[in-house]
Amino acid sequence: MRLVLEKRAEHSAKMALLSPIIAIVLTLITGGIIFALRGLDPLAALYVYFVEPLATSWSIEQLIVKATPLALIGAGLAISYRASAWNIGAEGQFTAGAILGAVIPVFLPDLQSPLTLLLMLLLGIAGGMAYASIPAFLKNRFGTNEILTSLMLVYVVQLLLDWLVRGPWRDPQGYNFPKTVAFSGWQTLPSFQLLPPSVGPVYVNLGAVFAVLAVLALAVLMGRTLKGFELSVQGLAPRAGRFSGFARNRTVWFCFLLSGGLAGLAGICEVMSTVGQLQPGISPGYGFTAIIVAFLGRLNPLGALVAAFALAISYLGGESAQVALGISDKTARVFQGILLFYILACDTLILYRLRFQGPAASLVETRT
Repeated sequence: MRLVLEKRAEHSAKMALLSPIIAIVLTLITGGIIFALRGLDPLAALYVYFVEPLATSWSIEQLIVKATPLALIGAGLAISYRASAWNIGAEGQFTAGAILGAVIPVFLPDLQSPLTLLLMLLLGIAGGMAYASIPAFLKNRFGTNEILTSLMLVYVVQLLLDWLVRGPWRDPQGYNFPKTVAFSGWQTLPSFQLLPPSVGPVYVNLGAVFAVLAVLALAVLMGRTLKGFELSVQGLAPRAGRFSGFARNRTVWFCFLLSGGLAGLAGICEVMSTVGQLQPGISPGYGFTAIIVAFLGRLNPLGALVAAFALAISYLGGESAQVALGISDKTARVFQGILLFYILACDTLILYRLRFQGPAASLVETRT
């Protein structure tokens, strides 16, 4: 006797909407068990991890900072995954955008004008798009697996960044630390106050505005345009897409350039605001976490924006738990992995049902 997955004749739309909530609840329960096994009060630990990041105006500001790159990358990946273009290398495209956008402050540190800001942002987008074009080209030209190529390219560009900041781009006045010169003036993103002082001085940078605009634009693209319909058809029914005259190659190019460009924009925004210069660790894994954001948001740009805040809490909660509970900051990765597992498990059970198959049925199936 063995356990098999049997495809359902039809799946529940209600359960498809509820599955992210179920996955979050199961993640909280699992997290409580993990904390209890470590000898901690589960409720107190979960409070530190998931509630404290929302307790002050400063923490809300940091929450927006963490959610901004996740929303930018996650929205782009949601579109790609809707079309079954599996870009797993957004972390590398994030880094490529940061590298190319940093060319101006590294080589022209005295260039200070609004044009500097614009050029850096455009170079960041171009860097992400250029790096995403590699797996897209390999997919269309040679039929290579885009999951593998996009993922492996992440480590190539990270090694390139490490070599640059330790070698030719290292700040000569930086006391031999692996970093470039600090960005200043128009080489950084302007910030503005989101809430009045009476509520709490919450400041956000221009990257948050870009994230909201990108999410809204992609929501309109998918809901109101022929291109959005084409992408949905290519993902749900590729054969129907071919009969409709939709070219698969063009879809792959579009999805990779779109998601890569948004990842590159997130990269350059990160180094122009939070980091302030190029250094080896410019990302805590935003590109990989954004994969969870895309699936938690049901492959919908607006859903990805909401999911970005949920995953941003895990980053801030990890930092809070490290101080208050004395546990490793890697706990955030554990929670993110558990959440992804439950999301995929719930989605699988929506499309398939578990069934025990007896030995006789297994034998007949094998002979067939």
